[in-house]
Amino acid sequence: MATLLCFGFGYSAQHWLASHGASFDRIVASVRDPAHAAELNARAQRGLTVLVFDGTATSAELRAAIAAADAVLVSVPPDAAGDPVLAACGEALAAAPHLSSIVYLSTVGVYGDSGGAWVDESSECRPHLDRDRRRLAAEQAWQALGARKGVPVAILRLAGIYGPSRSALDNLRSGTARRIAKPGQVFNRIHVADIAQAIAAAFERCADGVFNVTDDEPAPQGDTIVFAADLLGIAPPPEISFAQALPAMSAMAASFYADVKRVRNGKLKSVLGVSLRYPTYREGLTALARRPD
Repeated sequence: MATLLCFGFGYSAQHWLASHGASFDRIVASVRDPAHAAELNARAQRGLTVLVFDGTATSAELRAAIAAADAVLVSVPPDAAGDPVLAACGEALAAAPHLSSIVYLSTVGVYGDSGGAWVDESSECRPHLDRDRRRLAAEQAWQALGARKGVPVAILRLAGIYGPSRSALDNLRSGTARRIAKPGQVFNRIHVADIAQAIAAAFERCADGVFNVTDDEPAPQGDTIVFAADLLGIAPPPEISFAQALPAMSAMAASFYADVKRVRNGKLKSVLGVSLRYPTYREGLTALARRPD
């Protein structure tokens, strides 16, 4: 019986489960909140168990799940103290007798700012935001665990995630969409269904190394808003400059505009064999617009 242990069970992990979870006989996932765990267990499909892991304490059930795991998916971000999964569970994972594959979800933010130039997996990582520096350190720590144990570790560096209930369409419908212009600023994106494909391929191939999980076309933020508005048959919001938008932006939102880069995804296709369902935001938003409410 193949068992997957999933540290963190958020948007991307849940979409992977819905489309590819049948590749494992048993899945054990962790969340931080006991009430959320109870809710997920109450409506869980057969073969899924949700445990509580607050980033510090490991329960007997979690230790047993580690010992039984054939594969591990990690979508828990590091904090100021480092990677909480490795801090609490690193030794148990190193001793896990059946573990043969690890997939770690990271971010293209680790590349830092390239001034709009193209980057790929061979490019130097020069993160200047604290969260991206922590993420790069976490990547390296998971790779070190893999090397110590002789287990492949696939690092999937994700671009900006969108999908059902999380897209420019939803922002326009809720009246929260803004069309922000910052000359030269572009972003890569990735539909959550293509993230699920990448995770599945990494496990199927017991992949090792770093893979950019992005779409084919980095584009300005405002382009997605205009295209989504056209799909909905409404006028897009007026364009405003980044300087105008900045005072109302959270520090997190503003930080995404600190870097500009174009991220290549050739290794995702050539090594993992992924054919993107949504190679640009246009295909992705068009498909989302056709979904029933």
